[in-house]
Amino acid sequence: MKHRIVVLGAGYAGAFAAGNLARRLSPADTEITVVNAVPDFVERMRLHQLAVGQDFAFRKLADVFAGTGVRLRLARVTGVDPERKTVAVTGKDGDGELPYDTLLYALGSSVAHHGVPGVAEYAFDVTGMSSALRLRERLAGLGEGGTVLVVGEGLTGIETATEFAESRSDLSVALAARGELGAWLSPKARRHLRQAFDRLGITVHEHTGIEAVEPTRAIAADGTSIPADVTVWSAGFAVHPIAAASGLEVAETGQIVVDRTMRSVSHPDVYAAGDCAYAIGENGRPLPMSCASAGFTNMQATAAIIARLTGSEVPTTGLKYYGNHISLGRRDAIFQMVDGDVRSKSWYLGGRTAAWLKSGVLKGAGWGIAHPTFGMPKRKRRLATAPDRAGVRVAA
Repeated sequence: MKHRIVVLGAGYAGAFAAGNLARRLSPADTEITVVNAVPDFVERMRLHQLAVGQDFAFRKLADVFAGTGVRLRLARVTGVDPERKTVAVTGKDGDGELPYDTLLYALGSSVAHHGVPGVAEYAFDVTGMSSALRLRERLAGLGEGGTVLVVGEGLTGIETATEFAESRSDLSVALAARGELGAWLSPKARRHLRQAFDRLGITVHEHTGIEAVEPTRAIAADGTSIPADVTVWSAGFAVHPIAAASGLEVAETGQIVVDRTMRSVSHPDVYAAGDCAYAIGENGRPLPMSCASAGFTNMQATAAIIARLTGSEVPTTGLKYYGNHISLGRRDAIFQMVDGDVRSKSWYLGGRTAAWLKSGVLKGAGWGIAHPTFGMPKRKRRLATAPDRAGVRVAA
């Protein structure tokens, strides 16, 4: 009986991990299944572009995994039972269960509402395909002078506000920041950011926490009313409660607590990668939810799975966060390096060169997903042990 590896989620972490596993493990010993709710690979870092009306083709996961030996199951994950080693799913074929021997949990994250009244009912976000398309339809219906308020001064908020302002100069775009805009950037990068906001005509409401969202406005903590035909909520990310409900050990954030190899500290047959993994970086702090972290954690998780299944020494990959690359529309960007304590270094790169580099990062990530087994060893490794049909480990 083959060793069953199930990968939950085909985002930046899950899609590449599945291809990596398929390329390096012998299909004579392993069976790899990827479960994903939608048929396309969603380039999450470009969803704000999709929302504002830009068009680009999404890759079909069936094409991505064609010829790799990876099985694709289009379904939504509804539960995980780590004691029985099963995953509950639902899709067009109805409800079902998938048994596993090794599970890689990479379901990502969604927008965090933080319990703010009206966010779930009236706000939009760019954390998923369906929500980005919903926002796209709403923005298309806004005429000249329409107002858009982006809530959140993180990377997603900044990229969304600048993209909207550049692409839709007929709209009035504003951003609400709990603190100072770009406070985490170096002084020169912060000035560059402010100049970009001024150039694009974006109104900034600093030190403004939003405590309620209504159909045509947002209410700040001090009672100020900010007009908004559309409110885009980008005030942080949250993981799905499935992991916590399953009995896996999770952090306060709901992320799965993992060891240095991305293995669950409570269930050794479960690994986590991407936003849903509570992984400690080389600086002793949790890795931030980001595409970069998805890359680090999926490489470590797949390396650990392969090593343990084939009886090899488990290698460690770097878990260091190097910096932030922020698009400011299509022709401007900021690349800010950080030190080991995630403090911004004095040096930064901005302007068209930074925008060109960011475009290269996006294209590279997309190409890597489209070719998940490219450049990896052609030798497929056999498992050191294999389970018999009763589930007992025996020598291979």
